[in-house]
Order: sequence, then structure tokens, then C-alpha cells
Amino acid sequence: MPINLSNDTQNTIEQMLCAACVLEATARKPGNVHPQASFVDLNYEHFIISARTVAPILARTRQLGVGRAIYEAVAATRERVDRNTNLGIVLLLAPLAAVPADVRLANGISEVLNNLSRDDADFAYRAIRLAHPGGMGRVASQDITQPPTQTLLEVMRLAADRDQIARQYVENFSLVIEFGLPYLTNMLDFEGQAGEPYWFARQWESAIVGLQLELLSRHNDSLVVRKCGLETADEVSCRAAAVLNAAQAGTRVAQEELQAFDHWLRADGHRRNPGTTADLIAAMLFAAFRDGGVPVFQAAPQNDGI
Repeated sequence: MPINLSNDTQNTIEQMLCAACVLEATARKPGNVHPQASFVDLNYEHFIISARTVAPILARTRQLGVGRAIYEAVAATRERVDRNTNLGIVLLLAPLAAVPADVRLANGISEVLNNLSRDDADFAYRAIRLAHPGGMGRVASQDITQPPTQTLLEVMRLAADRDQIARQYVENFSLVIEFGLPYLTNMLDFEGQAGEPYWFARQWESAIVGLQLELLSRHNDSLVVRKCGLETADEVSCRAAAVLNAAQAGTRVAQEELQAFDHWLRADGHRRNPGTTADLIAAMLFAAFRDGGVPVFQAAPQNDGI
């Protein structure tokens, strides 16, 4: 697949946001939509249109406010594709995009989160209702069907034990900043290509798939838990770990295990789709572009394979 590399060393936040969303959708991750795999109601083009739609909105998060940026991005997505392609991604990217450009994410995200207001929560609730994600259920306090009475951080704290995205708000995006960002940037050292500016452009897909497997092996995917239950989510984690173990035995064995894992995730009407992990990967890619020195580029959205 052709790669479009940017010659601009001062990439804008909008470019980083768009590139993160496009690369996440383009990588052939097990169980997710990509150029060669669609769901009944979702295909790769929906995700590409969505990425280009939300990037300029999220790039203005500091001016709009986190909650309003979330709502406007989701509303614009619904207008363009009439699908819930990116609610989780938007919820993760908006606070990150709100960190001042001259401050590293690790140093600035706490202030952004602590300054979230009840209005931010109200906008986010409206966005979630508009996106209408599957498997939400009802909760006793601050249910999504009712106007929130607490700040966005406070309502995320109530959901942190059952939702990975909410947990990132509570934990200062630790999984994104302390695990995902180093994983992607350390690929440089792992590949032994120090000083090579386009190393990620050659290794991007294997890096993203590897990151997905590492995340799934360590953390239950929230969407799988909501749709299929904890037992199935545990099995997803065990199968992801098995693929990683197979990689130790050689490329052919690992590829066979990866394909079998992909087929299993797609069975049962794609209910085992690890969608929350995909959302986290988009946020991690943005962090790597912004703070990790990874060159910003986009994989050209074609259907001819990689």
C-alpha cells in the first residue's frame, strides 16, 4: 500500500489527529474493520470519512472545550456517515488535543482533566446518546439517559471499573502515555534502525497489530465485555496471548495463529470485535506523533492490500 509521507516537520495537530485515525483503521488488526474486512453496516470508507471529518474539529478542542468538541465531532460524523464509527476515539482524543502544544501530554493531561466541568459532561452525554453505542445498559447513578449533575471527570470515575475509556480519564491516560506511546516509539530501537527517519513508515502495520495483541493479552476489551460478557473477554485475552507466544516460534506459525484469531473474532456476527482496544490504539498513535517523534504520515486508503 502506498505511503504518503509529510515533508512538513512542524505537523499540525489536525494532521496528527487525522493520521492517527486513518492508520488505526488501515492496519489489518484481527477482528476490526480495515480495507479488506467490513461489517454488515460498517466499512473502511466510513472510518476514513469519519477521520477527516473529526480531525479539524478536535484540533480546536482548546477553543471549543473538551465536551463541546466531543459533541461536535460526533454530530459531524453522524451527519457524514450516519454511523457510530468513532465515539470512543473522540472521547479519548479530545482531552489529549486540549493539552497546550508546548506542553508534553504527560505533563499537561492532568490539568485538562481536572478542569473538566459539568457542561463538558452534558456535551459528552449528548454525544453518547447521539452515537447510540451498543450494549450500554443502565446504571443507578449518572445514567447516560439523564442530564449529568457532576463533572465529566467525576462521571468517568463512576464508570472506570467497567470501561477502559473512562479509566483513562481517571488514570491521566496512563495506558496511552505510559504504555502505548513508548511501545510505538521504542520500535525504533527494537528494529535497530536508530537515526532512520522513516522507520515507522516501513514497520507501521506490524507495530499496530503487535500493539493490539499486547493490549488484548493484558486488558479485557470493554466492548467485548459489554456485548459478550467477561468470560468471552477473558478468552479474547488468552487467544491474543497465544498469538504472541506463537510469534516466538516463527513467522509461519504466528501468521497461522493470527489468521485463526481473526476468524474467531469475526464469527458470531462480529460481536467479539475488540472495538475499545482499537479506540485506544488511535489515541496511542496520536501520542506517538505528538510526543514520540514518530513522523506523521497516512497510509493511502486503497483496497489493493499492503
